[in-house]
Amino acid sequence: MKQVTLKKKVEGVGVGLHKGEPVHFSLHPLDADSGIVFYRSDTQTYIEAKPENVVDTQMATVIGKEGESISTIEHILSATYAYGIDNILIKIDSPEAPVLDGSAASFCMMFNESGLQQLDANKKIMVLKKEVSIKEGKKFVKISPSSTSEFTFSIDFNHPAIGFQKFHLNFSKDNYLNEISRARTFGFLKDFQMLRSRNLALGASLDNAVVMDEKKVINSDGLRFSNEFVRHKILDAIGDLSLLQMAYLGHYESHAGSHNLNHKLTLEILKDPQNYTVTDLHHVKESTLAKAYA
Repeated sequence: MKQVTLKKKVEGVGVGLHKGEPVHFSLHPLDADSGIVFYRSDTQTYIEAKPENVVDTQMATVIGKEGESISTIEHILSATYAYGIDNILIKIDSPEAPVLDGSAASFCMMFNESGLQQLDANKKIMVLKKEVSIKEGKKFVKISPSSTSEFTFSIDFNHPAIGFQKFHLNFSKDNYLNEISRARTFGFLKDFQMLRSRNLALGASLDNAVVMDEKKVINSDGLRFSNEFVRHKILDAIGDLSLLQMAYLGHYESHAGSHNLNHKLTLEILKDPQNYTVTDLHHVKESTLAKAYA
């Protein structure tokens, strides 16, 4: 399996979820072994997407360097991982990535528009050797050895529109596109009102989030999936774990996980080299991930 990047530059415009300001962004090919790199064109700051650059996880995953940061990167990173892209430069003229429709679908369309190209370097694969977990009360995230890449997530909200939901994804690019990519971020009307009083969520709308009042979803077009909420949690988790900087074979499981727990999990995995091995799989026919990205 070879490393992958884009074939050509693609660009777009959106708004930031919290500041509500226009965001101009472009996606560019990068050479082998460059990784995923964000560039704040307004401050001329390069920030690599890796765990040690995470500076906040309260409302979204935020990376920073030299006093500058970029927030809400999990959706574009999720799509990047799903397409098997190892090397990409993401230029943004704002402190937050565009929210677009609240899912990863638009980023997937941009990758389709660009196309992908293989590079003359083998793809690095992390293979989990032992279970690694983070627990906080009833909430947990963990990843355990598996011959495939899998995600199992459950949530339990005391709300009529959500309740208990659980979803399992056998990861492949096609399964991601069909089952995960279109799942939107969600929130409660009362929380949006509170956040806006603090000058946050200024870009949030029914066009880029599933919003609920005390009883129901208020979006006129309803849900894209009956369990869209838990599917979006998997979308976020894939984006957060992409900061491991390589594809991985393992079974990720979570109940009520968060950006914060996902970040702690990546740090815990990398803390002990005995948790994993890193390999480059040359024999494409023997690689589960090669089939996943086909």
